[in-house]
Amino acid sequence: MRWEGRRQSDNFEDRRGSGGPVFRRGGFPGGGRIRIPTGGGVKKAGGGSILLFIIVAVGLWIFVGINPLQLLEMIARGDQGGGVVSQQAPERSPQQQAQDGETVGFLRVVLAETEDTWGKIFTNSGIQYKPTTLVAYAGATPTGCGFGAAAAGPFYCPNDQKVYVDLSFFDLLAKRLGAPGDFAQAYVLAHEVGHHIQNQVGVLSKFHQARQRMSERDANALSVRIELQADCYAGIWAHSAKQVGILEPGDIEEALDAAAAVGDDTLQRQNQGYVVPESFNHGTSDQRVRWFQNGFKSGNPDDCDTLEGTGL
Repeated sequence: MRWEGRRQSDNFEDRRGSGGPVFRRGGFPGGGRIRIPTGGGVKKAGGGSILLFIIVAVGLWIFVGINPLQLLEMIARGDQGGGVVSQQAPERSPQQQAQDGETVGFLRVVLAETEDTWGKIFTNSGIQYKPTTLVAYAGATPTGCGFGAAAAGPFYCPNDQKVYVDLSFFDLLAKRLGAPGDFAQAYVLAHEVGHHIQNQVGVLSKFHQARQRMSERDANALSVRIELQADCYAGIWAHSAKQVGILEPGDIEEALDAAAAVGDDTLQRQNQGYVVPESFNHGTSDQRVRWFQNGFKSGNPDDCDTLEGTGL
């Protein structure tokens, strides 16, 4: 992507210098995070109470979408992953820190481009677009939806209307999930901005209310539709990026690789060797690729109605 020299968004917070424990005393706040899954595991919590872990795991399931049974399975296998219960973010090498600085600049440009894209779309509909804020953090950070952890992947919190990204996720995306490239990173951010769009038009609040009355299977199925719409919205931004001439050869392929890499079926197959379709809550790789392509080809939000018939 041709991003050098373009406007960087001022809607940015850098919290990479602040760390701390992921879990603290207190209840789970209302409203859930909407995230990109990492496919990572969790480390064992030394000396911790299993009851506390169960409470935390159930809370993650309700508010974030992480299945507690999968967490327990990963602990039993001794998986090493993002470290949901770790106290500090892993130290970054000087080379990684320099790369992080460039990544931040790139993400701020992408965020600015999404502001321009959605600002025009909203204006054409007679609505004012209120941009989201991007928060870069390391390891863990407080959010309007509770404490955010790197192991949960990038996520959007509707309570404070901010997108949270631990930059180490992009190492995982490139090396473990096999989706390198700057436009793979752009897809991740544009997807989370898509959730912000859903929040602004009232879809997310209706979704969180509806899923409280549903069975787990039905709530997962509705969650898939929410995620696929965000993928389609990411494609709409990519369509706009093509129109303004900042796409480079291979960019869309990088985005499609990233969309496929975070499909529920792909992640489950990698982590546990089999898939459980009724537990899908983000969509299959094929679905995520297809809906991104729909948005990219069309550029029209009306072609992103994954929620038809749901009442949302």
